[in-house]
Amino acid sequence: MIYLRFDLTASRHDHVNPPAPNLFDYRRHWAHKFGPAPFLPMTRDEMDVLGWDSCDVILVTGDAYVDHPSFGMAVIGRVLEAQGFRVGIIAQPDWQNADDFAGLGPPNLYFGVTGGNMDSMVNRYTSERRLRSDDAYTPDGVGGQRPDRAVIVYSQRCREAFKGVPVVIGGIEASLRRIAHFDYWQEKVRRSVLVDAKADMLLFGNAERAIVELTHRLAAGEAIGDITDIRGTAFVRHALPSDWTVIDSTQVDEPGRVEPHPDPYLDTTKASTEAPPAAPPDAPQVVTLHRRPKNLDRGKTAVRIPAFETVRSDPILYAHASRVLHLESNPGNARALIQQHGDREVWINPPPLPLRTPELDRVFELPYQRVPHPTYGEARIPAYEMIRFSVNIMRGCFGGCSFCSITEHEGRIIQNRSEQSILREIENIRDHTPGFTGVISDLGGPTANMWRLHCKDPKIESSCRRLSCVYPGICDNLNTDQMPLVRLYRKARALPGVKRVFIASGLRYDIAVETPEYVKELVTHHVGGYLKIAPEHTEDGPLSKMMKPGMGTYDRFKAMFDKYSKQAGKEQYLIPYFIAAHPGTTDEDMLNLALWLKRNGFRADQVQAFLPSPMALATAMWHSGRNPLKKVTRSSEQVSIPKGAKQRRLHKAFLRYHDANNWPLLREALKDMGRADLIGNGKRHLVPSYQPAGTGKRPEGSRTPGKHRGGKPSTFRTQHTHGVQTKSRSGKRKTRR
Repeated sequence: MIYLRFDLTASRHDHVNPPAPNLFDYRRHWAHKFGPAPFLPMTRDEMDVLGWDSCDVILVTGDAYVDHPSFGMAVIGRVLEAQGFRVGIIAQPDWQNADDFAGLGPPNLYFGVTGGNMDSMVNRYTSERRLRSDDAYTPDGVGGQRPDRAVIVYSQRCREAFKGVPVVIGGIEASLRRIAHFDYWQEKVRRSVLVDAKADMLLFGNAERAIVELTHRLAAGEAIGDITDIRGTAFVRHALPSDWTVIDSTQVDEPGRVEPHPDPYLDTTKASTEAPPAAPPDAPQVVTLHRRPKNLDRGKTAVRIPAFETVRSDPILYAHASRVLHLESNPGNARALIQQHGDREVWINPPPLPLRTPELDRVFELPYQRVPHPTYGEARIPAYEMIRFSVNIMRGCFGGCSFCSITEHEGRIIQNRSEQSILREIENIRDHTPGFTGVISDLGGPTANMWRLHCKDPKIESSCRRLSCVYPGICDNLNTDQMPLVRLYRKARALPGVKRVFIASGLRYDIAVETPEYVKELVTHHVGGYLKIAPEHTEDGPLSKMMKPGMGTYDRFKAMFDKYSKQAGKEQYLIPYFIAAHPGTTDEDMLNLALWLKRNGFRADQVQAFLPSPMALATAMWHSGRNPLKKVTRSSEQVSIPKGAKQRRLHKAFLRYHDANNWPLLREALKDMGRADLIGNGKRHLVPSYQPAGTGKRPEGSRTPGKHRGGKPSTFRTQHTHGVQTKSRSGKRKTRR
């Protein structure tokens, strides 16, 4: 095998991906004769009613089973059912032994394991690592119904139940842990979850294409260990194929900033004549090139990122590996990645190709019951209550915020449903969903207003290596016309029986202002008094590490919002979200944010502290103290990290400057910062000099209700991490902007 080292100044799409087969064009498995099940069975008795003697696939999930397209396992189960396979569900099993995992008998093909719509660690712990008391994906919101690192535990129990049955892992938890990753809860770098779970295969991203192809090939008799060419999959190898070219990632990384757009028409085929560095006699052959070789086949090229043992002990190389993973995330030009774990190689194929609109329509129009499984009786499942009258119109996000998992999981290319399919789902909700009163609670997705937005040139889109299409400014090649969305809103409102259509998904206001008519339509008809948006911060330092727009864009949007609210004769308010203790944030940044909040009359009910989620670029900053938004070297930009418990408490206290329990901490900090002038009882002061009786000694973590001031509403945000699925990000796609 030849190892090539490159110093690339641009990335050119030199390998054209063959078109993916239509998701629903496969020949159906023989078991399609049973027809669709009212609900996918959870017990042997239900299987008997359906006439099944066995399941072809059994899906194990950390969530309650809700047969709704906002819940990942329901989507995967119904997609496989449409292919003719018999699919059973084991929801929230008792993980203390293997009994529940054996309840449906052995699957004919494999177990499919997921932690659920949320990462199990984020689901169970706050950003301060405290155990949560509830779980929105469990009947009646009861906490503790899933284990820590559920994918690993469930996989182990599946193997105990039936030795020799393949185990395939997927969902948000597996997807974000497909390489060696920093674990916030243990404060260390852990191995790929594929290795720890001892799974046969890992599916990442939106997995419909991968799981359909995999299942048909297994049903045709292929061994899972022989299936190595499916996009969106990862697996373990003990030896690398000899017909592949492997590139050293330390020479692949683009130098400098990621903002400049590569020219897809640039000829980068000339090789350098510079002599390669000397290598040990027993080292693999190395050829150093400063331009891409002319005939290199991207489809047979893999990038080796630093090994687990290396990134575990070297935070700089961890940040480098994280950056390379994100640069190799465009389905149009991504190459396979390899990361060594001991004597094994974790091989990660390129991301899956996005679903076409007709395919996505079919996925969302499969025969879901749109309600929880009857076994739950009258129990309330909070996550279902939140989304049962909402409609998902798209997938993906090109925002690329460094703290968010949407782009990491679903990709930058927007996958759109058709207008007709969306309107049909609204009518389905109207006609069949219990309790519908005429109000659609949300018409959105990961973001409210990226539907049908895309790159103007498919060739540029397939070659682009930018981490965001909207940072540091909106790309000239991005279509930002939101008039199709305006027309969709109008048609949705006009449907008989529909009284109101609200927009509750996170709004990209920097995109919204590009189409004033969209802002007018939104404000006039689709805001229920309050509209939540996420500037995240006011200061350029943290905003540059988040890859978020500056406050000038917020001010522009607010001016439009106020203007159109007044024209509509409505009293409406913007509710801005902010985040504390994000990498790159100093005490002075939080002080300036607090002063902005006070000037504008905002008082936060709850605050959100940054939680380093696996695989996020902001987590690489948190762990390494370097900025992976630029090329990572030993001497590259250092990032201030507010890690200590006291500093994190202080940053949260600045967001709740009005809470008397925070005043002692704030007074101490203001004096240390030389800003004692902000302590006093006047309007210009941040905190008063007096302390009300009975305050200032509140145990850390408890909360007091926020208050309104001057007729303005308080800011409300639950304490979840950005982008790690606060509602149903693999289903309802509200992960976080």
